[in-house]
Amino acid sequence: METKYRTVNKSKVTISELMLPSHSNFSGKIHGGYILMLMDQIAFASASKYSGSYCVTASVDTVDFLNPIEIGELVTMKASINYAGNSSMVIGIRVTSENIQTGKVKHCNSSYFTMVAKDSNGNNVKVPPLQLSSLDEVRRYHNALKRISHRRERSEHEETFDYKSKEALEELKNYNVKVNL
Repeated sequence: METKYRTVNKSKVTISELMLPSHSNFSGKIHGGYILMLMDQIAFASASKYSGSYCVTASVDTVDFLNPIEIGELVTMKASINYAGNSSMVIGIRVTSENIQTGKVKHCNSSYFTMVAKDSNGNNVKVPPLQLSSLDEVRRYHNALKRISHRRERSEHEETFDYKSKEALEELKNYNVKVNL
């Protein structure tokens, strides 16, 4: 049986939405939670489109809000797969906003959502292997591998780090915290 690779193009999704006053926070900028909701939706669409399965969000890695989004700006999100594992996929998302009167475009954030493909019973299902077709796609795949490795290292560190040790408690004196046990 021949393996059916899928290309990054099979996962590409773009959405644009005009930001309304109802999307704003108390300072008059677009609420970060609203942007995260849209990002979760496009990650789902991209992963589902690629895998052909229902997908759920397993984790969100690195959401840095670089520039505020104003009411009346057109937000565009572009998503595509960066990595395919057994049942998981890393979806890269780029968010820009455009002042539709001046045409000025700002990069607002980039983020990486790990999505997992599921069957109708909620069990993980295998996703198609990924075919990389450009050096940019190779770069994104390698960067995803690095993020996955760093997440595993952080997890191992949290499991083995002795936060009760004299050294760990002493180190906290270098930070803006008071320990009163």
